[in-house]
Amino acid sequence: MRQAGLAVWQAHDLVSQQVVPGATTAQLNAKVADYFAKTDVTPLFLDYPNASEGKPPFPAVICTSVNDEVVHGIPNDRPLEAGDIVSVDIGGKLNGWCGDAACTYAVGQLAPEAEKLLNVTRETLELAVELMKKKSMWSEVAREMGSYVYDHGFSVVECFVGHGIGRQLHEEPQVPNFLSRSLRGAGDFRIEPGLVMAVEPMVNMGSKSVKMAPDYWTQMTVDGLLSAHFEHTIAVRHDGPFLLTQAPRSEEAAEPVG
Repeated sequence: MRQAGLAVWQAHDLVSQQVVPGATTAQLNAKVADYFAKTDVTPLFLDYPNASEGKPPFPAVICTSVNDEVVHGIPNDRPLEAGDIVSVDIGGKLNGWCGDAACTYAVGQLAPEAEKLLNVTRETLELAVELMKKKSMWSEVAREMGSYVYDHGFSVVECFVGHGIGRQLHEEPQVPNFLSRSLRGAGDFRIEPGLVMAVEPMVNMGSKSVKMAPDYWTQMTVDGLLSAHFEHTIAVRHDGPFLLTQAPRSEEAAEPVG
């Protein structure tokens, strides 16, 4: 799974170099699609089915959600403008194993409140990683994640949560970023070696509520305010949590870019 995670990290590294005023999310999608094709990585989002909800298959390799778009945004040809934020979610499978990570990128210089939103969302994910070293149950981590967001004046999106990941993109358990009703009961789980999950706080500047766009995929804030999203695939090992989608360490090599 680390190899799949490194491929996803490399894709994000490519995206980070392309997020500038005037670029389009369609161009970001093309960049990742080309990289995945050259490195034999299977994109996990392209043609993702959701027949149970009557949605068409997802039409792109990556999800790109701009400003008030929360998750599942479809890349398009609208040029990004200075002051925008764009959440990019990338999933790939390599040698039968999956990696999944998201990051919200600033397009040029941001307004102070937008910069705060990105910082708080990123810090919420970092807090989860630190707490996984100390806590035994996910409910304990989720409670502090939610409190951290609300203490900074923002809200946690509750209708979308993280997930287990391995051979498949979405596996058990569900991984809320707040103390959900399920975590108060049978949905809670132990943080123990062998557990691998995608932890992905989604934080809104205003209301936690979202609505679906006419494209049947893009989820947007109901009040039109900004939303941010950060995610890592994390393995729990005997020595603690390890981020499978983080940058390569000195003894590792990133997947080559074709």
